[in-house]
Amino acid sequence: MRPGSCPSAERTHLASDARVFWYPLRLDRGATVLLHPRLEPMNAMKILCVGTSPAAQRTMVFRKLTLDAVNRAAITVDGVAGKSINVAKTLKALGEHPIATGFLGGDRGEHVRSVMAERGIESEFVMVTARTRQCITVIDESTGTHTELVEETPPVSAPDFGSFMAVVRRRVAGCRAVVMSGAIAPGGPPDLYLDCVRLAKSEGSLSVVDAQGAALTEALKAGPGLVKPNRAELAATTGRPLADEAQLMQAMRELRERGAQQVVVTAGRDPTLAFDGRSCWRIVPPRVQAMSPIGSGDVFTGALVWRLLHGDDLGEACRWAAAAGAANALTLMSGEMDRADMDRLVREAAVQRI
Repeated sequence: MRPGSCPSAERTHLASDARVFWYPLRLDRGATVLLHPRLEPMNAMKILCVGTSPAAQRTMVFRKLTLDAVNRAAITVDGVAGKSINVAKTLKALGEHPIATGFLGGDRGEHVRSVMAERGIESEFVMVTARTRQCITVIDESTGTHTELVEETPPVSAPDFGSFMAVVRRRVAGCRAVVMSGAIAPGGPPDLYLDCVRLAKSEGSLSVVDAQGAALTEALKAGPGLVKPNRAELAATTGRPLADEAQLMQAMRELRERGAQQVVVTAGRDPTLAFDGRSCWRIVPPRVQAMSPIGSGDVFTGALVWRLLHGDDLGEACRWAAAAGAANALTLMSGEMDRADMDRLVREAAVQRI
């Protein structure tokens, strides 16, 4: 198939002397790899992916970025992202049946919905008047830096939040897990995820909260099955700096005392810590030469849920999740991974009992 004939809504634009191809992809030197949606197996598990802030996503790669000057991108990749969208993309790549929810608006919102449909990801979004945000990742190859420019989520009205919760109540039936990701859009109640956790528990579903601040502290009151802040988010939630592993573990125990059944704290390239109330693990992620680490935490969450639902203990599930997060760093687009990379990298992830 010619690159230009791939039936995807996510197009990659290259400099005039480069080839044109479609995303999702993994870029290798001198090669173009086209990835197509996988057919779901008959036993694919339904997993509800809850988040209020989807985004149109753009990644721009510069050979050398100079501030206060005209810069021409060597590569530009357009796609869809946002934390819950990234989780849904990951679960789809792993052969499960994610269902994405959130708010969409305007032409960007239609683009997000169209791309999700073309990738075979079931979704039900609440359409709003405000235009869906766009986020831009800027990569400077000369310095190896990755800068994320995040457009704030526009406010959402109370009636629209009511419609959103109606979708969650209807869609939670039959789902093995409910994953809540990211900040709550302005205008929303801080106990939004608390209500979602209660709905998940009423269905016997695993509830997972990847959030910080009030959204997390309110959700803890409902006893979520797992919470997954990163280190900075955990410090923001506890209101104090967490300078070393001992302080991190103490903060994780506090989250469990406040209601979380399991706690996982990620830290980018540094080890992940996990605690299930009985055992503690340190998970050392594989070392990779990252193209872009943006979205690796969301891919970690998706793979973590996948392995927990397949019966792994928390430490082993985190090993696979760390490999998936590292695989995301080998791509240009947030929340994407090549499963073959994950399968290779999982052998390099180390799990240590603490």
